[in-house]
Amino acid sequence: MTEEHYFTADPAVPFKRVPVVARVWGHDLVLRSGSGVFARGRLDIGTAVLFRETEPPRRQGGTYLDLGCGYGVIAAALATCVPAATVWAVDVNERAVMLTNENAALLGVAHRMRAVPPNQIPATAVFDEIWSNPPIRIGKQALHEMLLHWLPRMSADGRAVMVVGRNLGADSLQRWLDEQGYPTTRLASAKGFRVLETRRRIDQTVNTG
Repeated sequence: MTEEHYFTADPAVPFKRVPVVARVWGHDLVLRSGSGVFARGRLDIGTAVLFRETEPPRRQGGTYLDLGCGYGVIAAALATCVPAATVWAVDVNERAVMLTNENAALLGVAHRMRAVPPNQIPATAVFDEIWSNPPIRIGKQALHEMLLHWLPRMSADGRAVMVVGRNLGADSLQRWLDEQGYPTTRLASAKGFRVLETRRRIDQTVNTG
């Protein structure tokens, strides 16, 4: 099995937990990853770039979403660095959801950080920030559908921060987001990756279900 299939709901490869230490925003997080889940045993380059090229959110509290969470490193970073935050994490991969919840428990933040399949996010949930290393390999149409589902759920002053490989279409994705009415800027470029910031549509009413 290759990492291109980490986005399946129930991977066929035998499951084994693999420890990983992730350096995020000045913290070393001791986490569990696993077979059949993106970036088993490591912090992938794209997500490492995301942490190096950004700072933790400055909000006091707020509600956050880790979109396509894998084993939950972004959610864990948000819950650790924004102590009053409520953090949701979603992934179609059942193992990813399980590992993310295990990591929340390991870090002592399970009361504020929860991973679920996408269809279990409360319909009324609105997110102040969405953070993501999105699953580009699901294909352009599926990626666009995913983003158009979640981006309208940003709060009035919300933003999404994403890291995307330049060779995997980061620049075309930025143009597409602008065309959809979501102002998108490039925050950084490093190691072949772009870090993009997307704001809520100006003409959009916040979706509260």
